[in-house]
Amino acid sequence: MGTSYAKIVAQSMWMVWENIFDVFTRFRSESIWRFGICKLVIRRHYGKAIACHDSHQIANGDWIGELHLDNQQVIELSRAVGADRAGIMTARMLRRGMKQISHAMQTSPELAKVQAITGITLLHRGIIHGLGFEQHPLPSKWAKGFAKIYLSYLLRILHPEGKQRVKQAGEKLEPRMLVISKQALFDRWSAEDKDKELRTIYI
Repeated sequence: MGTSYAKIVAQSMWMVWENIFDVFTRFRSESIWRFGICKLVIRRHYGKAIACHDSHQIANGDWIGELHLDNQQVIELSRAVGADRAGIMTARMLRRGMKQISHAMQTSPELAKVQAITGITLLHRGIIHGLGFEQHPLPSKWAKGFAKIYLSYLLRILHPEGKQRVKQAGEKLEPRMLVISKQALFDRWSAEDKDKELRTIYI
């Protein structure tokens, strides 16, 4: 089913807003890196410490990489191949991007200081599958409420059936913080590389 004219207009207006927001993002970050469909905003973590499952702790003032998807690419994919196929392709591109981020953090002196990758999403059940992310609650009710409104609207305009998904899911769409420590990131994607090497040897 094609994207309606109203949704195309809403998507175009949203991307204008995102481009403006990107300008402000540059002022609150040290740098922005792009890895395919992934944007990594390098900034300091401010607030309460985050305890990771591998015992690593992200302290106030530590450098983190804030992960964002390039929504322009998501929109273009959805229009070109449809929502279902676009979802599969986005997941594959996200995996590729995470692998590139892991490699860059191990080889780039500028990224060596980053202690963890974080992100906020409503679709945490699908996003974290196989990527190594942990789920953490958002630090405050205000942050949780704002993120839910923001991300619900984003889902409505990006996904062809977003409005129905938001209505059907209701309270189940709870924003969560995704976190993966630097070491867990390295372990996750180094393990995949080793697994591929073994499969190549034995095939």
